[in-house]
Amino acid sequence: MILHGVLLVLLSTATACWCVAPAGPWDAFNLAPASRVVRPTSVKAVTGAVQDVDALLSETGRATLAGNQSWLTLDFGKEIGGLISLTLANVTAASALALSFTESPMFISPLTSDDSSYPAPNMSYDGVLHLQAPLRDGLWTQPAASLRGGFRCLTLVATADAPVAVVNVTCTISFAPHVDDMRAYSGYFYAEDPVFHDKDFLTKIWYSGAYTVQTNTVPLNTGREVPFVASPGWANNATLGVAGPIIVDGAKRDRAVWPGDMGVAVPTQFVSTNDLLPTRNALSTMFAALDPRTGALPESGPPLSQTGSDTYHMWTLVGTHNYVRFAGDVAWLQGVWANYTKAVGFVLAKVDGSGLMNVTGLRDWARLGGGGHNAEGNALLYQTLITASDLASTLNDSALSSNWSSSAAALKTRFNEVFWLPSAGMYRDNSTTTLCPQDANSMAVLYNLTTSAEQANSISEGLTKNWNDLGAVAPELPDTISPFIGSLELQAHFQSGNDQRAMDLLRREWGYMLYTNLSVQSTLLEGFTANGSIGYRSYRGYNYDASYTSHAHGWSSGPTSALTFYVLGLTVTADAGRTWSLAPHTSGLAGAQGGFETPLGWFGAQWSLTKKTFELTVSTPSGTTGEVRLPVSGEATVNGRSMSVRSGTAIVLLGGQHRIRVDL
Repeated sequence: MILHGVLLVLLSTATACWCVAPAGPWDAFNLAPASRVVRPTSVKAVTGAVQDVDALLSETGRATLAGNQSWLTLDFGKEIGGLISLTLANVTAASALALSFTESPMFISPLTSDDSSYPAPNMSYDGVLHLQAPLRDGLWTQPAASLRGGFRCLTLVATADAPVAVVNVTCTISFAPHVDDMRAYSGYFYAEDPVFHDKDFLTKIWYSGAYTVQTNTVPLNTGREVPFVASPGWANNATLGVAGPIIVDGAKRDRAVWPGDMGVAVPTQFVSTNDLLPTRNALSTMFAALDPRTGALPESGPPLSQTGSDTYHMWTLVGTHNYVRFAGDVAWLQGVWANYTKAVGFVLAKVDGSGLMNVTGLRDWARLGGGGHNAEGNALLYQTLITASDLASTLNDSALSSNWSSSAAALKTRFNEVFWLPSAGMYRDNSTTTLCPQDANSMAVLYNLTTSAEQANSISEGLTKNWNDLGAVAPELPDTISPFIGSLELQAHFQSGNDQRAMDLLRREWGYMLYTNLSVQSTLLEGFTANGSIGYRSYRGYNYDASYTSHAHGWSSGPTSALTFYVLGLTVTADAGRTWSLAPHTSGLAGAQGGFETPLGWFGAQWSLTKKTFELTVSTPSGTTGEVRLPVSGEATVNGRSMSVRSGTAIVLLGGQHRIRVDL
């Protein structure tokens, strides 16, 4: 019998044996430090009267700066963040020393650090950190308030003619403060890329995204002080929420909870470290700040505490579903449920006589033209209602679940009636424009707002018209490549079955970010211009200065979860993996392997493809149930049982270890 779209239940053959990620060649690409104390790996630049600079690469070596504005730049080899310590020797009352920090090597300077404090169009950088005079021989440690959350390069500059000797420059890592071994990931991914110039690119970008989100997991009292410190200077000593550790948007800045960013960062966090405590703390922070009069949630967490964003309000609600799906934390959901339902009511009340949401909270991810009956806002509302219905069902509130589901169905109908533009084969931004935005079209495919596979494929094809050699330029934010919305587009191509298109975008956009010498070649850029130069957000008609751009921004880490959920094909569908799915996208590769951990245990898979066979193994915890969809057709052996299968066949498996082989 040929199985085609039929569910076949097969019992497990053994119990799952892994509880954490196994060791393997992928460990070489894990960027997390092995120790909380790290030291520079090379000398980047030297100017003026500096002696024995290479000695600073060892624990005991000594370098001497003699002469005003003599300086050296140390390179830590990758993005780090924390507090600098060093030992001073042979100083006099006239000696003076200052430090400057930068992520991108473009902004190395003895006069200033890159910009983390105050966005402005006039290059108002942060300045330098002066060691308090008079200097004394012995250990010096950077004051906690002047923490630098993200940097790769550190410049030491003498600010007087008197000599100063420096020994043992180190940084004590501040991020992931609750983790003993930062390299002990609970998940992994491994695949070789047969097309890209670096065969390890896919594995490297997976770990780059994972490390980016690690650097965004910070202690509670290390937020960017508000009001921002005026240039020169900075301060990172503000409280970020109700509890820590907590996940923020960027290592250098903004260092605050941003729920939209979490829409990409949290799936990364789940598949790599399963460290969801910072996510729970971030979501609890947002619900604690709900306006009890209106049900409105803030756009961002404290100390920014910005308001007036309908989209980021909904990202908190969508993020609630992500957290519960990954963590299975129903007790926490019950604790925030009263505020959650108020928040759903707040956006539902904005649906007017048109049947669409009228977006009045205009703050967003920096896109232009988002107000009124806007497609992006309504796409997010649809996803909010679908996920809200699922959460209500989780809490056994069938009436509320049905109500929200019905509202979602009505919205989907109106969405397609108003926004579909047949001449473009895409959704338009609103009812009066022909502009087809990247965000709404990507969301429509991801969230199943399309009405057919042909429509989803048309959108996937249409999105490529915005590409250049470096990635996808957002029509709704001209001259800008946004890896936030690019992460959604990447998933949309996979979701629509256009795997080669997804891989093409991945290699262009994230290939550029990972390898460009304008960035840190470890963590991922907040965004960049269409020609690849550093710079991202528009603000009141001008661009922020380029050095303000973050080089470790979790909203850019979409490939990490996409490679796990689509290429490997493994994801959880409910209750921390009580139900799961495995649907590999072969994507022109010869194979992939990986997995992740949930509170239920280890979920792992491996597949390989040759001209003659497709082989798949999967290991999941006992008591779980999964649906496997094969990407090929042929004569199969499933746990020793022979059958014929077609591509798309759905096979239900109980938790345990399973082996499937298909002869093509």
